[in-house]
Amino acid sequence: MTDTADEREADRALKAKHRTMWALGDYPAVARQVVAALGPALVEACAIKAGDRVLDVAAGSGNASIPAALAGGEVLASDLTPELLAVGQQEAEARGATLTWQEADAEALPFEDATFDTVMSCVGVMFAPHHQAAADELVRVCRPGGTIGLLNWTPEGFIGQMFATLKPFAPPPPPGAQPPPLWGKEEHVRALLGDRVTDVEGHRRTIRVDMFQEPEEFLEFFKAAYGPTIAVYRNLADDPERTAALDAALTNLASGALQDGAMEWEYLLLTARRSGPDAA
Repeated sequence: MTDTADEREADRALKAKHRTMWALGDYPAVARQVVAALGPALVEACAIKAGDRVLDVAAGSGNASIPAALAGGEVLASDLTPELLAVGQQEAEARGATLTWQEADAEALPFEDATFDTVMSCVGVMFAPHHQAAADELVRVCRPGGTIGLLNWTPEGFIGQMFATLKPFAPPPPPGAQPPPLWGKEEHVRALLGDRVTDVEGHRRTIRVDMFQEPEEFLEFFKAAYGPTIAVYRNLADDPERTAALDAALTNLASGALQDGAMEWEYLLLTARRSGPDAA
């Protein structure tokens, strides 16, 4: 019983750390200015239509939730970080979208079984530390015959390589935590979902990012706006040599990816149908 209590306390501490990390900087600016096209791509792949009950897991500021609502879905946007939901609510109102916003942990969703027609996540659930627990929740809250749609950065793509670049400069992950870009490997996601889904389709695609004309522009933007990058730099605050080394590593990564003022960032777009006796 002590071990269980200790594990729960460790999990609470880890989730609090994640919540704080994603509140750093300005992730809504990343979603709005850099990767805005991802949300509509996921919504289209999920074929969301009027009246569909939709859950967006780890929704952030609504990159996919808002387009889903504008497509007619009855959308609930959930996220661990309330600061992101607050920004999303403002953006939804500005765009004339009506949806519900609720704080929730992707690994312990506060919803009944088989509640939603579509359960989706756009570069969100991949950051939940315990992949199987998160996948189990995605499946649990989706009705039989419903759609699970996931869009995640691949390990080989630019953002996956950025996380690989950050790793040597970051504190070691807690025991049991898995790397986010694994969600960008189709075989990993298929294994997580298992035989609880059918009609799995995975496609690797890229998003064109033309916001950064020089590698240094990318570096400064991600150091100021992207929570995971900010957190790593804070870990190096007292070490100017390692800070300079990370600056150089990220600049080199961006330099290699920039072609004529644009980058192509790879992601995996995967959809599946929840199996079950009532699937139709």
